[in-house]
Amino acid sequence: MKRRHFLKSFTVGAAVASALSLGALQPAYGQSTIKVGVLHSLSGTMAISETVLKDVTLMAIDEINAKGGVLGKKLEAVVVDPASNWPLFAEKARQLLSQDKVAVTFGCWTSVSRKSVLPVFEELNGLLFYPVQYEGEELSKNVFYTGAAPNQQAIPAVEYLMSKEGGAAKRWVLLGTDYVYPRTTNKILRAFLKSKGVADKDIDEKYTPFGHSDYQTIVADVKKFAAGGKTAVVSTINGDSNVPFYKELGNQGLKATDVPVVAFSVGEEELRGVDTKPLVGHLAAWNYFMSIKSPANDEFTKKWAAYAKAKKLPGADKPLTNDPMEAAYIGIYMWKQAVEKAKTTDVDKVIAAMAGQTFKAPSGITSKMDEKNHHLHKAVFIGEVKADGQFNVVWKTKGPVKAQPWSPFIAGNDKKKDEPDGKTVIAK
Repeated sequence: MKRRHFLKSFTVGAAVASALSLGALQPAYGQSTIKVGVLHSLSGTMAISETVLKDVTLMAIDEINAKGGVLGKKLEAVVVDPASNWPLFAEKARQLLSQDKVAVTFGCWTSVSRKSVLPVFEELNGLLFYPVQYEGEELSKNVFYTGAAPNQQAIPAVEYLMSKEGGAAKRWVLLGTDYVYPRTTNKILRAFLKSKGVADKDIDEKYTPFGHSDYQTIVADVKKFAAGGKTAVVSTINGDSNVPFYKELGNQGLKATDVPVVAFSVGEEELRGVDTKPLVGHLAAWNYFMSIKSPANDEFTKKWAAYAKAKKLPGADKPLTNDPMEAAYIGIYMWKQAVEKAKTTDVDKVIAAMAGQTFKAPSGITSKMDEKNHHLHKAVFIGEVKADGQFNVVWKTKGPVKAQPWSPFIAGNDKKKDEPDGKTVIAK
C-alpha cells in the first residue's frame, strides 16, 4: 500500500490545523500524569495475538509507577480497541494524539495497521513503538521498531532449513496471510532463495485472507508439492488462522520429520488452543522464547504470572510469555530511559535520546537501539515445538544482530539511506 493512498484518506480540518500551529497537539506538560497510548486489537481476528501486548504494556506501566513513575509523574494508560479494523487504527491513533494528547503510543501488530497509522503519527509528530517482527522496507522518524527486521528472523530461519542440521530443504512453500507483511517478506525470501540457486519451480507461494479457517486443501497441496523433493514450509500466517492451520497439519499427519514448518508469527500464545503433540519438531523463529534459561527471563515470567493472576486475565492458569511481549516490554522501558535522559516528553528530544539506548532484555541479552536506524540490535533464536506447547531452542546467533531495514535482496536498496530524515521512507 502506498503512502499517498493513506494521505488521501486522512485529512485534517481547519480547527485542528490551527491547533497544530499553536502546538496544541503536544502532550500537556502541566498535567499530574503522563498519558501513554495503548493501540492494540482487543477484538477481531488479531485479538488472539494483540491482547497480551496490551496487558504486558499495562504491567510495565504498573511497575514504572510503583517505582515513582517518569520525571516524578505517574504514567496513565489510554487503552483503545481498533478491533482488527485497519482504517479504525488510524482513527484511534488520531484520537490518542489530538484528543487524549498522549506522549507516546505503544501498539499495532500487522503491517497494514502500522501503515494505516503512520501518516497520522507523522502529521501530528507523535511517537509510536512497534513491537512485532515485520517486512522492513520502511523507516520513519516517528516510529521505533522493537521487533525483528527480515535479517533478524526470516533470512536466518531459511538459512537454517537449508543447512544440513536444519534438514537441507530444497523446495519451499511460502504460505501467508494476504497482506503486506507476508507478501513483502516472501518477495525478499524468493530473491534470497534464487541467490542460493533455488529454481522458480521449487518455490510455491500461497496466500489466504485474514480469518481463514479451512486449510484442508492447502495442506493437501503442500503434501503433494513435497513429493517432488525435500520441502519446508515458511509460514507468515497471522492471527487466529494459525489455529485451524496447525490443527490441519495434525489431522493430515504432516510431521516435522517429513515437511518442517517454520513460522514467524506463531509463538506460545497462538499455540495455546492447539493440540501440540502432533506438531512436535515444527519450528518458529523469534528473538525470544519463554523457555530461554536466564535469570532475567525467570524474573520476567514470574512477574507476568503474578500479574496475570492478580488481574484475573484469561489464561492466567497457564501464563505464557512470547517474543512480541518481550519487544513491547523493552520498548516502554527504553522510552522511559530516553525521557529521563531528555528530561522531557517532547517528541523530538525523546527521539534524539533514544539513540543508543540499551536494556537488559528478558532473553538475558542486552538489546541496543541503533544510533541511527530506529531498530533494535537483536539476537535470533530458532525453536522446535515441544509437546507442551513450549519451544526447545535448536539454533541461535552468537550475539545481537544489527537490523537491515532495507533488504539487500531487493534491487535498489543499496542506494537507500539507513536512517530516517523526518519524512516517511517506504519502498515502492
